[in-house]
Amino acid sequence: MDRLEAMECLLSTVNSGSLSAAARELKMPASTLARKVADLEDMLGTRLLIRTTRKLTLTDAGTSYVAAARKILEMVREQEHEASGASHTARGELVVTAPVQLGRLHVLPVINPFLAAYPDITARLLLSDRNLDLIDSHADLAVRIGELADSSLIATRIGYLRPILCASPAFLERHPAPHEPDELIRYSCVVFNSPYLSPWRFRIPSTGKLLTLDMAPRLEVTTPDAAVSAAVDGVGLTLVFEHDADEALRNGQLKVLLPEFEVDPVPVHLVHVSRDLMAARLRHFIDFAAPKLRASLSGFGKQNRN
Repeated sequence: MDRLEAMECLLSTVNSGSLSAAARELKMPASTLARKVADLEDMLGTRLLIRTTRKLTLTDAGTSYVAAARKILEMVREQEHEASGASHTARGELVVTAPVQLGRLHVLPVINPFLAAYPDITARLLLSDRNLDLIDSHADLAVRIGELADSSLIATRIGYLRPILCASPAFLERHPAPHEPDELIRYSCVVFNSPYLSPWRFRIPSTGKLLTLDMAPRLEVTTPDAAVSAAVDGVGLTLVFEHDADEALRNGQLKVLLPEFEVDPVPVHLVHVSRDLMAARLRHFIDFAAPKLRASLSGFGKQNRN
């Protein structure tokens, strides 16, 4: 069985909505096309399509396989174009996943000029503060905050993010600023429920030991911009990444507290699954985006405000 041909038959069937329409498009007998799809299902050991007299429906396995097959065939076509010298134009859909605030503030401003530079590429930006699985989400690239647990991913470091404790001047007028992290349990706190920043962590400078505080929040939120907004309004102290509070820090709406107790800045990477048969659009995006993201994040990986 020619697996790539079988994938083409499957995709054509899904795109056209019927075996007969796909057979006409591919100029082959419907019985031949049906056999190729059936052979593919036999090889995989699972049903991909549910065929009735009225319509075709993808199974759950079929939905995942069709998405993967589409990317595989796109990469094969791109490699064939490059090998033959017929075209060096990147094309197709680029799917990028990123944390919500990081994606909005730093990744989106890079994607916009990238699309202008490559008119044959379309893009989807999936924003989530959960680490979406690249395979399950059918993503080409992820922007990840924190140390990488999966060593099979190919990673390009683009910077660091500094976790900061901050509060508004109005809040500090009503409550004396803390001198030690242990004192924070007595303060009203706004907690951003984040896998990167929860629980709150501080480093004791005299010993280098890590202190973890499981805070009881006055207000708990699920986005960093909400935490910053609440802190500006004087609800309480909050712990966010510096880039999340950059504007409020610059205009004096927030002040950094306990900088000497901060933990090390957290790395940020671009990650993808493999260098083998990397789609041209992904290669071009990494080359385009990495230096711009490094420049955008360059001011947020060190203690530069007090």
